[in-house]
Amino acid sequence: MKGANPVSAAAASASPGPAWALALRRFNNWLSQDFLGGPRPWKFAWVINFQKGGTFFFLGFLIWWYGNTSTAAWIYLALHGTYGLVWLVKDLAFPDPNWQVKITIGGGINAFLGVLGWYWVFGWLLISGTVRPVYPLPDHAWFALCISLCMLGSVIMIAADAQKYYTLRVKRGLITDGMHRTIRHPNYLGEMMIYGSFALMVWHWLPVVVLVWVWLGLFSVNMVLKEASMSRYPEWAAYKKRTWWLVPGLL
Repeated sequence: MKGANPVSAAAASASPGPAWALALRRFNNWLSQDFLGGPRPWKFAWVINFQKGGTFFFLGFLIWWYGNTSTAAWIYLALHGTYGLVWLVKDLAFPDPNWQVKITIGGGINAFLGVLGWYWVFGWLLISGTVRPVYPLPDHAWFALCISLCMLGSVIMIAADAQKYYTLRVKRGLITDGMHRTIRHPNYLGEMMIYGSFALMVWHWLPVVVLVWVWLGLFSVNMVLKEASMSRYPEWAAYKKRTWWLVPGLL
């Protein structure tokens, strides 16, 4: 229509997202935010930060309890435990508004037991001796791989979240430069690299199952719906055409 605002027109034509993703988002929100109903005394961020910040101390306790002072145990503590502390620093500097939502007590317990608490099982498997991994490479080479993957993933995740947080404080709109120049979801890529490094350290099927559930049931849903939301911008089509989801040249 003549004289129509192109941004408003694009927003009106933007898809809300695939039905399957919307249904999964509603189900996930019900489990982690609304379960059992009642008062909403907690912020989602409090549950997440409890798990993240508590990881270092939980893993340290496991090392003491099982008397496991192996190189693998200490490296796992350094990787997973320190990542949790890094998360707290990130949350203090530029908190994600998505985690500030108020949730029910049942929802918070579900979020911990259904997802976050399973990350602690990774460390327990390794440190308790339940798993005695035989790595595909010599131990020192495998440890170097895991450390490198975790460090690089942390940088990608933090840089992407920082860019998004500070850019949107100044100007709302589609972010197409910096960490988002080549891939559309660098923060998720960073998180997947980080937790992938933990799974590689443990080298057991259970962490793989947990990560597949999180990446398909949560991450993929969020990315699909985020793209549906971003499609309201006029420059979206050109941006999508020249970028990748997560890994340039692959995905």
